[in-house]
Amino acid sequence: MTDNDGVIAAARAWAGEKLALATVVSTWGSAPRPRGSHMLVHADGRFEGSVSGGCVEADILQTAADVIAGAPPQVKRYGVADAAAWEVGLPCGGEIAVLVQPVSAEGFDPELFDRIAEARADGRALVVTTDLASGHSSERPLETGEVFVNRYDPPRRLLVVGAVQIAQSLVALARTLGIDTVVIDPRARFLTPERFPGATLDDRWPDEAVAASRPGPATAVVTLSHDVKIDDPALLEALRHPTAYVGALGSRRSHAARRERLAAMGVAVEDLDRIDGPVGLDIGAIGPSEIALSIAAAMIRAFHGKART
Repeated sequence: MTDNDGVIAAARAWAGEKLALATVVSTWGSAPRPRGSHMLVHADGRFEGSVSGGCVEADILQTAADVIAGAPPQVKRYGVADAAAWEVGLPCGGEIAVLVQPVSAEGFDPELFDRIAEARADGRALVVTTDLASGHSSERPLETGEVFVNRYDPPRRLLVVGAVQIAQSLVALARTLGIDTVVIDPRARFLTPERFPGATLDDRWPDEAVAASRPGPATAVVTLSHDVKIDDPALLEALRHPTAYVGALGSRRSHAARRERLAAMGVAVEDLDRIDGPVGLDIGAIGPSEIALSIAAAMIRAFHGKART
């Protein structure tokens, strides 16, 4: 999962200008940025994004200027074994390969930025395949040659059901992680902008609010109200969708009772097993902030496709 929102926004803002796109196409060891990370370079020297957190950006800027001027696409490789390791290498010990290509019909088609943005807004993933030899990118898969496949996932979202104290800490953590957050609670006294700055507030009944959000592989639903009338409808709706993470606050005893209630409502055992209850990683958390941290960790684990143990 990479954070390329700023690059996509800049590409759309700079549409029609001469640009080059640098992309991390392979990594080894303690690489500072993951595969798929972008850095967009404008002909006037402005840039957005990062491919190494600052280690090789100066060299990439020069290469991008060459590509904008008409040089062919290039794959640049950097690592501590390079002769100039401490000058344009990675003293952190990793190795990366970065493709620098023009933003053009022959390179990274500018229309791809629009299609990526549209897919993310719709909650869909979009896959772009690049021929590393020619530097041409498209949505069409390639079966031959050396290729790089980049998957642009929709933005991560968190639906928090129950505007309680733990939710306040969890919303703050989610914000630092770049996760869009909605707090759902039909109790107006709990659901106020002062208690949840920066979050979207939804006072509909939880099952209606969750259904409207259409949770998918980039969405987590966490119930925290401790009120069966609020939590259970939200869980029922979350389990009807391919929700990445479904968590419910409570003790082991209360979770066992929850499973019995949901089973009586027709929820299959395999869906009941999707609920992380008691919610969060077992880190011995005490107090709202630590419990929120344990929930955030479990949620991130699920986003990365790691199974619960």
